Amino acid sequence: MLFHTFAIVQVSNNSFLSTPIEFLKGVGPERAAVLKKEASIFTFGDLLTLFPYRYIDRTKFYSTQHIDNTQTYIQLKGKLKHIREIGEGRGKRLTAIFYDNDGEIELVWFQGVKWLVNSLDPRETYILYGKPSWFNGKFNITHPELEKLATFNDSDAGTFRALYNSSEKMKAKSLDSKGIAKLMLTLLQQLRPEHIVENLPKHLLDKYKLFGKFDALKNIHLPQTLSLQAEAIKRLKFEELFLIQLQLLQLKIIRKREKGIYFEKVDHYFKKFYDDALPFSLTNAQKRVLKEIRKDTLSQQQMNRLLQGDVGSGKTIVALLSMLMAIDNNYQAAMMAPTEILAQQHYVGIKELCDKIGIRIALLTGSTKSKERKQLLHSLQHGEIHLIIGTHALLEDSVQFNNLGLVVIDEQHRFGVAQRAKLWKKNNIAPHILVMTATPIPRTLAMTLYGDLDVSILDELPPGRKPIKTVHRYESQRLAVFGFIRDEIAKGRQVYIVYPLIEESEKSDLVDLMNGFESISRAFPLPDYCVSIVHGKMKPENKDFEMQRFIRGETQIMVATTVIEVGVNVPNASVMIIENAERFGLSQLHQLRGRVGRGAEQSYCILMTTHKLTADGKKRINTMVETNDGFKIAEVDLELRGPGNMEGTQQSGNIDLKIANIASDGHIIEEARKAAIALLEDDATLQKQENIVLKQYLQQQKIDNGFWRNIS
Repeated sequence: MLFHTFAIVQVSNNSFLSTPIEFLKGVGPERAAVLKKEASIFTFGDLLTLFPYRYIDRTKFYSTQHIDNTQTYIQLKGKLKHIREIGEGRGKRLTAIFYDNDGEIELVWFQGVKWLVNSLDPRETYILYGKPSWFNGKFNITHPELEKLATFNDSDAGTFRALYNSSEKMKAKSLDSKGIAKLMLTLLQQLRPEHIVENLPKHLLDKYKLFGKFDALKNIHLPQTLSLQAEAIKRLKFEELFLIQLQLLQLKIIRKREKGIYFEKVDHYFKKFYDDALPFSLTNAQKRVLKEIRKDTLSQQQMNRLLQGDVGSGKTIVALLSMLMAIDNNYQAAMMAPTEILAQQHYVGIKELCDKIGIRIALLTGSTKSKERKQLLHSLQHGEIHLIIGTHALLEDSVQFNNLGLVVIDEQHRFGVAQRAKLWKKNNIAPHILVMTATPIPRTLAMTLYGDLDVSILDELPPGRKPIKTVHRYESQRLAVFGFIRDEIAKGRQVYIVYPLIEESEKSDLVDLMNGFESISRAFPLPDYCVSIVHGKMKPENKDFEMQRFIRGETQIMVATTVIEVGVNVPNASVMIIENAERFGLSQLHQLRGRVGRGAEQSYCILMTTHKLTADGKKRINTMVETNDGFKIAEVDLELRGPGNMEGTQQSGNIDLKIANIASDGHIIEEARKAAIALLEDDATLQKQENIVLKQYLQQQKIDNGFWRNIS
């Protein structure tokens, strides 16, 4: 799903907000150039939506005597003494002692030393703002913000001071947080209610007790009280999330109106497979999802369904049974995977099942030979192939179907929207779409990324699967880990060892893959052991050769990069060792762990790290050790990394929120979605007079954004 976030302030038909930023007093051409390049601020309206990341409560002062471990940021009033430079070159730092009537605390700066040493004055009284930390048995504050008391008292910035993000290039033009606040004050002194277009209907403002737009913008930058600040933030977050949900739900309504392929029956192929070829009993979750898919294909509307399922939950069988529904109704089915390895694996596994019931299946990848490809394309176009599995090769114009009824996209976040959309056009009536992901998506993120799709979740593992035991080991415990590997291999098991790099990097202290392969080969020598290696820079045929050796059990250890993260299925592999595990994201760690535990035997995941772990690194490792629940892991991942950095979000959707935070604003997302649903149920086309302001705003945004409709 791709969407545009809406502008917080409307600039079209508003000469004040669309005024170029260089015309604001205090900016000028040089500063304007930096603001444009560093912060995408081109107009007065852009500056107005550069929101603060934090506030200083100017009413509250602490005493040095009362500093403790429970505080985050504090404000102090006092003087400086013992200002001095320490060290040489890059190690140079500036220290000073800040003192008040009750005590003192050390201050440290590692940047801007030359400028600071000439500007700090022991005779002046300063207001200090910073975060105390405990170091060498005492508190200090690194890089505090200092302002002379005289300047502080003369400030006209309200009771709470807003702090703004800046960059080094902006700071070089005196556009640090204080400089931006000064420009913001200049802008706000000129801002009038008539400059701001109210885009939310009055009935919504009243129902949810929201500030008007003008009051919200004033109070987010210059709040006089904490409650006014909170109300301003609430209004702007609600607006941003409400408009996104409205956009997604309108798109869903449009799709529901589109004619879809009608699967009249579940017949020969589905029933024969279910009765004679299904290798195991379906879980209740799989049965539930199949009923949801069946209902979609009977609705005479196009299905657009997201199937979420944790590693090993049985998505592939659900996909195959869904494709059999299409084939039973004389339609073809296609399944697209992001890599050749995964496509080949799907092909081998599904073909083995399809051969039992007479389904004609084919594989198309970039490696398919030209002669074979020509025959395959002919058979596909003439309906002689029921089901085709492939990579991006399926998107090529030369790939023509006779009657495409269902498209399954595996690991869908790895495909761009434009790529996926090509498949929709390969039939006169858009085929049903089932997109699958083994990367669990937190509920709030799913509502924002995939709010226009119907969502199914496989939340059960097939019976007989034992939970993977995950442990954390340090580099110093490597010999014990090697001993464990030998014990597992002696039982006939196989082992993955995954490294984050392919080649040695001067900028990194990671153990690289090639050195790792050599050390593993020395520790597990021929003829007793055989070690494979796979990485992304190998030629496809060499990669496949090594992978197939491991799949056939000819090698006991697979040394690899994350190329084996998705899709590789070797039930006999019982150990996953992840080197430098602290350098991986949680989602990736969980995916890698999912490569084992696919058989009936107990499997293990060993997370290898150095002793130097950051707080976030420790939390990731501890989360992996504590739970196998992919959805819990995804929630922690969202909390740690934010939506913009989570795997898949860059292609799945453009999350470029101005003020809302998907990780922490779940309650507002739910409230906004409920509000959007209620509004559209009452007035789907926004024709009522009370919704005219909203309709006009949306129409203006369509013009500005080039219309935001798209296909998931």
